[in-house]
Amino acid sequence: MASNTAQAGFLPSGAALFCTIPEIFYLVELVFGGLVFCLVASTKLEPSNPQAYVIFVTIFCFIMTFLWLIVFATGSHRSRSSWASADVACHGFASLLYLSAFVLLAFITIQYGTLNKGLNGVSNSILNILPINNLSVLQAIQLNYKLDIAAVVFSFFTTLLYVIHTIFSALRWKSV
Repeated sequence: MASNTAQAGFLPSGAALFCTIPEIFYLVELVFGGLVFCLVASTKLEPSNPQAYVIFVTIFCFIMTFLWLIVFATGSHRSRSSWASADVACHGFASLLYLSAFVLLAFITIQYGTLNKGLNGVSNSILNILPINNLSVLQAIQLNYKLDIAAVVFSFFTTLLYVIHTIFSALRWKSV
């Protein structure tokens, strides 16, 4: 009889990965993490350092999750208890990284929001004085703001997925 959750001490491999609750999140984490990367990478990185950190987190967690998926899919894990604890540690670390990236990205988006509101209310005579006197630059700022909002939403859901994956992995680890 098939079960939606991993049995006590059972670390799945192969096609069983897509039938158990903690492991089914791998693909969704990869998709949402890739979307966060694409959305942040498509904006102009201003300020560069905080968003560069978000890019680092998305790439690092994407590669780590993909490699972890490959390890489980190929059945390379032998010792059940050590792999279960490593699974908890891996996804716990990814949860913390994504949480920090989410908070940082939300802060940057709020900063863009105040800039966007300020530029929307500025009259054309003041826009001629400001260095932002081109309408396409104003539209680019508004587009970056919208892309950052989408990136914040997807980074929140990706963080939530990693946290849920960590919780279910910890429950399995405690039952081993």
